[in-house]
Amino acid sequence: MKAAVIESVGRAVVSEVPDPTPGPREVVVEVAACGICGTDLHILQGEFAPKLPIVPGHEFAGAVVGVGTQVTELTVGDRVAVDPSLYCYECRNCRTGHNNLCERWAAIGVTTAGGAAQYAVAPVANCAKLPEHVRTQDAALVEPLSCAVRGYDVLKSRLGAHVLIYGSGTMGLMMLELAKRTGAASVDIVDVNPTRLETARRLGVSASAAHADELDRPQGWDLVVDATGNAAAIQDGLDRVAKAGTFLQFGVADYATRVTIDPYRIYNQEITITGSMAVLHSFERAAELFANGVLDPEIFISDRIPLDQYPQALEQFAAGVGRKIVVVP
Repeated sequence: MKAAVIESVGRAVVSEVPDPTPGPREVVVEVAACGICGTDLHILQGEFAPKLPIVPGHEFAGAVVGVGTQVTELTVGDRVAVDPSLYCYECRNCRTGHNNLCERWAAIGVTTAGGAAQYAVAPVANCAKLPEHVRTQDAALVEPLSCAVRGYDVLKSRLGAHVLIYGSGTMGLMMLELAKRTGAASVDIVDVNPTRLETARRLGVSASAAHADELDRPQGWDLVVDATGNAAAIQDGLDRVAKAGTFLQFGVADYATRVTIDPYRIYNQEITITGSMAVLHSFERAAELFANGVLDPEIFISDRIPLDQYPQALEQFAAGVGRKIVVVP
């Protein structure tokens, strides 16, 4: 079969690889669409993936074309979105309910072959069946949405909160859509990309700007979310949190990224600084939210690029052009 392969640091190609074979409790999915995200760039840079080469792609959906000998929940022809998370269920973190922090954490498309291919293998337990009205080629959005749902689980947001989001890429816009539906009094977005800010305005953001100084909230925001991973944005966001507010590190920063915190202010103003890692008990909820129309795929997906052009799709994503880019086998 044809697949994208990150062969070595900085090098991605499209080549022929062996067809996958399902284990007893696995299914083979014919991929309809696979999203590209920041994690894929980190893998290209030599981070996250334990070894290269690897077939990337952890955001994907498709139709079941093969089932293992012990699979009864799905049949050939079922359409599914796939949760890429793979846990050991044995370590302390798994046993205390923090599977996303598994000491042996793995993921389809990160540590094992993923969905940037014609076919991919997944545990049947990781597959969420899609209702008839959901287009398979749009359902690659379910996985990133499940990460955003996890982010809001961590935030424990309350009704009437004022929210500031850094970054209006796919993840920032998803956080915007969830904030609107969790009772936020206002949702503001900061981004230096005017095209992306225009999309945020199209989705009904309360206010948008290239810098938070342009926004009128001198007392700060109850919830500040970084969806960029950019050091300057993170540093600025930490200074915008209102008293008793929360800062969520949601964007994936490079390993070497460093910022400065003010310990006295954190103590004196009871500020919470927290993070959100991938997916935890949120994939099925994201699939239901998606089926109920929480996102408009026509707005969120800006480009559908053939799998043959995967390296170029990575370059476009790295350049910040477009919103969600999906590759189509």
